[in-house]
Amino acid sequence: MEMANVRAQVRLARIASHMEAPERNIMTGVEREATRARGAAPGFKVAILGAAGGIGQPLSLLMKMSPLVSTLHLYDVFNTPGVVADLSHTNTSAVVRGFLGNDQLGPALDGMDLVIIPAGVPRKPGMTRDDLFNINAGIVRTLIEGVAKHCPRAIINIISNPVNSTVPIAAEVLKKAGVYDPKRLFGVTTLDVVRANTFVADVIGVDPKMVDVPVLGGHAGITILPILSQATPKFTFTDKEVAYLTNRIQNGGTEVVEAKKGAGSATLSMAYAAAKFAESCLRALQGESGIVECAYVDCEVTELPFFATKVRIGRSGIEEIYPLGPLNAHEREGLEKLKPELHESIQKGVKFVQNPPAPKS
Repeated sequence: MEMANVRAQVRLARIASHMEAPERNIMTGVEREATRARGAAPGFKVAILGAAGGIGQPLSLLMKMSPLVSTLHLYDVFNTPGVVADLSHTNTSAVVRGFLGNDQLGPALDGMDLVIIPAGVPRKPGMTRDDLFNINAGIVRTLIEGVAKHCPRAIINIISNPVNSTVPIAAEVLKKAGVYDPKRLFGVTTLDVVRANTFVADVIGVDPKMVDVPVLGGHAGITILPILSQATPKFTFTDKEVAYLTNRIQNGGTEVVEAKKGAGSATLSMAYAAAKFAESCLRALQGESGIVECAYVDCEVTELPFFATKVRIGRSGIEEIYPLGPLNAHEREGLEKLKPELHESIQKGVKFVQNPPAPKS
């Protein structure tokens, strides 16, 4: 009987260990035991910063479902205990822990292999990129300072918009901390590729899973450049189809914002795309070869310091950066049009860190 009581106490302690950040014990009278051991079990440690938001919650669910994740740390400045309590009831292998507020950013990041950052405000109708930048730039800077201190060797996936500027912000913060590795920093532009594959499949009448359209440039408006001439399966598009597809891919985010009538932005599709890219990173970390994705990275495929292009990902991050490949006249024209805007967005991010704005009095 005594042994049965001990076993019961151990089980209750194990349950308590999952519910909140490690220093909290919500089950009165139960001594905490370390979260269930992952020891020899396969899997990686993943942190989601901004886990309680519109993208963060569905993304957290998708990552908890991944067999490649052993430990999932969810961080936000609000509501992470509720999200963790909810997710902890799902019978997948990953251990989920919640971390709340600035004081728990360090523990949330300690020992992570992959850090995914969807934190920040979503775009709303009428909101300009400057509006987004003014709020999200500071959030990303603070979070990346935490990454630089607590898990500088982690792969970083930036989702927070405007990605064209937040990735350069992250790079500058990591440089200041002396831990910048361009091979490990990714701006997630997978949603542009997912949209391109879906919209092209609708036009040519095939399963979207059969379609692969490279999307180059950046992650906003005209900086999004779908390369329809390189799409597989090979298909000849009319000028009207090219114009329709290019416009819809570039403005997919606005389409969702307007359809939701102020109630949100592209959260579900972004979570899906982010999980898809994260899964590729984890498969590469596991040693799988031939993982190729489009991503916004530090590269020299153009004269711009950051650009979305195809990259091959391996255990150490980016192993190869692919050139743009052959472009038709329409795509070359689009490339030249996007460069000034993308350059301005990059410089805006760099200057935010190098010459931070004066605090408001």
